[in-house]
Amino acid sequence: MIKTKSRNEMRLLRHSRLRKSVSGTAERPRLSVFRSLRDIYVQVIDDTVGHTLVSVSTKEKSVAQTLECGHCTVAAAKVIGKLVAERAKEKGITEVVFDRGGHVYHGRVQAIADAAREAGLKL
Repeated sequence: MIKTKSRNEMRLLRHSRLRKSVSGTAERPRLSVFRSLRDIYVQVIDDTVGHTLVSVSTKEKSVAQTLECGHCTVAAAKVIGKLVAERAKEKGITEVVFDRGGHVYHGRVQAIADAAREAGLKL
């Protein structure tokens, strides 16, 4: 009998395959995106030392108060993308490698990337 894998198991397989080629350095850290059913989490990570340089999520009170609609929508993703770009620029980060976390580059993930680009971050 063939056992089918769940959507999350398949996403994790895609993510591990993607992480073989995508790695963040001090000059160009990795912009990692994780989205759950309710929230969106974005981190800028330096993989050489294993430190998170910048992080933003829809769980932060300052972000959650600005969102009129639900936590995990395209509008929320745009706010998160803009905010992560602003915080990264404050730390002196202008260029990052985009890690979509095994998710399809569509909808909320694409909105994060587009908003970060518009705010001045080079992906």
